[in-house]
Amino acid sequence: MPTQRRLANAIRALAMDAVEAANSGHPGMPMGMADAATALFTRHLKFDPADPKWPDRDRFVLSAGHGSMLLYSLLYLTGYARPTIEDIKGFRQLHSPCAGHPESYELAGIECTTGPLGQGLANAVGMAVAERHLNAVYGDELVDHRTYVIAGDGDLMEGINHEAAGIAGNLKLGRLIVMWDDNRITIDGSTDLSRNEDIVARYDAMGWHTVECDGMDSAKVSKAIDQAVADPRPSLIRCKTIIGYGAPHKQGTAATHGSPLGADEVAAARKELGWDLPPFVIPDDVAHAWREAGRRGAEPHAQWNARLGASGKKDEFLARIEGKLSTEWLRPHLDGLIANPQKVATRKASELALDAINAAMPQTIGGSADLTPSNNTLTKNIGPLDASNYGGRYIHYGIREFGMAATMNGMALHGGVLPYGGTFLVFSDYSRPAIRLGSLEKAKVVHVMTHDSIGLGEDGPTHQPIEHLQSLRAIPGLHVYRPADAVETAECWAAALSNEGPSLLALSRQNLSQVRTKAMSDNLSAKGAYRLKAAEAPRKVILIATGSEVEIAIGVAASLEDRGIGADVVSMPCTEAFDAQPASYREDLLPDVSNREILRVSIEAGTTFGWERYTGLHGLRIGIDRFGASAPATDLYEYFGLTVPKITGRVLDHINVREIA
Repeated sequence: MPTQRRLANAIRALAMDAVEAANSGHPGMPMGMADAATALFTRHLKFDPADPKWPDRDRFVLSAGHGSMLLYSLLYLTGYARPTIEDIKGFRQLHSPCAGHPESYELAGIECTTGPLGQGLANAVGMAVAERHLNAVYGDELVDHRTYVIAGDGDLMEGINHEAAGIAGNLKLGRLIVMWDDNRITIDGSTDLSRNEDIVARYDAMGWHTVECDGMDSAKVSKAIDQAVADPRPSLIRCKTIIGYGAPHKQGTAATHGSPLGADEVAAARKELGWDLPPFVIPDDVAHAWREAGRRGAEPHAQWNARLGASGKKDEFLARIEGKLSTEWLRPHLDGLIANPQKVATRKASELALDAINAAMPQTIGGSADLTPSNNTLTKNIGPLDASNYGGRYIHYGIREFGMAATMNGMALHGGVLPYGGTFLVFSDYSRPAIRLGSLEKAKVVHVMTHDSIGLGEDGPTHQPIEHLQSLRAIPGLHVYRPADAVETAECWAAALSNEGPSLLALSRQNLSQVRTKAMSDNLSAKGAYRLKAAEAPRKVILIATGSEVEIAIGVAASLEDRGIGADVVSMPCTEAFDAQPASYREDLLPDVSNREILRVSIEAGTTFGWERYTGLHGLRIGIDRFGASAPATDLYEYFGLTVPKITGRVLDHINVREIA
């Protein structure tokens, strides 16, 4: 049998060769952590390459995603169908699944997309939360696994690390084990240039178990993992390593961090490691030993399958894992709103919808970044998820918007739970990196963001979103919903729950009249936009509005009709969903913009930037292109010209100018 060091050297060789072939990449981390990763994958990690989606597998997250060749090497060596050796030869090239950083949608065995440092660790916290919750529901016989992370110095420097580690410590997530690649090198050089804190003491203070080991000795790493497994707290294993180990002239330096070693240094490293083989060639004995390590999970997998088959909860469990959702709550809820219209803030309308959703869907897990009474995200039928009750369904994340969003991504990627979490819309600036990454990997998360405009009033411009809606709409794959009333809020929730990836609900603080009072068989909001009111006089104007401004648009339309000017009102709760509709539907709502006979007007209490997509260059865009002010909401709407009389005046002026032109 090859030694653990020789197995690790296979990782080192593949990392050197792939980075050299691409002339791009990060060989240092895979070479330094090869021994530690070998210990984990050959002795501890529970996985089965024959079924990468086995629900009770251990999760492994490479948070230091720049060292992606470590993970690609491990997947190849342990027997996953892909990457093949040809895939690895194409590292960082177009159409190769071996991207520069691990992408969860490219290869089975990659649990989450990593690269932006710290987020992988935070995702892992979410995976550990999901495991403990599902264990509380289904017991050890169906859910009994751990989450392992390899994190680098950069992961532990990023601010999100503090947020995520704090959440994990407070929840006492003992199934979470982080292996810190302490090589003391970043791109700029020694970590002494930028860091002097005692990281181990910091984790101790947050309620973690900590242990240190020689990361270059597989046996000592394995012993440290055993200690971590035995402790009921989340664990940080400090693996002291040498970046670029084996490269005799560059190891231990920043020169191995983010650049190829060069042909001469690769040749010298091969000699140093006793690896006298051509590039991308793995000797038979090493390949066999790694494949045997990959087959370790077959027996526990078979035992789990037997337990699942004997369980009375098999169908329910599989439905949870497959993400099957109930839709039966929506129709009764909408019928109730039509029978008894509600004039409420859409944040309250969201709570009313969540009452029905949480009762119908046991897989939802809610939460808030310390704004529960403001976000209205806690409903009467769910209790707290904490260290004393993992079966609860509501997490108090504390003032940690970024950590909350990334944790929710990890929960969604784990499977079996559907997370939603609340904060103020203006604080999407804090959580945006996780929202973006969740969109990239299609994590099914619902971000509930309230206080969506100047309508929040006296808290002033620091809390009043202006550019946020449009900047969030710019994120590919994210559905941003801004509903106008209680009916649209419920429809937007239903659409969000049916989406493949993440959604965001932007909800008002101020009360809004119910503009939808007739029952409809279709979910109109799911189309992204629909005609709420058709012109009565010959149509000359189309008013396009979202959220709290839809009610205003209806008033403007009535004022125009009184003057013999026909006006449609189009409610547009989700621009992305509207853009995905057939051309015929979009053309019906918004006839060709070159038609100068019809004026398109957008109305939204935020930046006008981007609305020209729907109004055209000759249309009218009404909004706010400056920061807000501190005053009651009604005074602010008057001051910024977002009232029926003022908007009507602007429309009439614009029509007169057009007619003169």
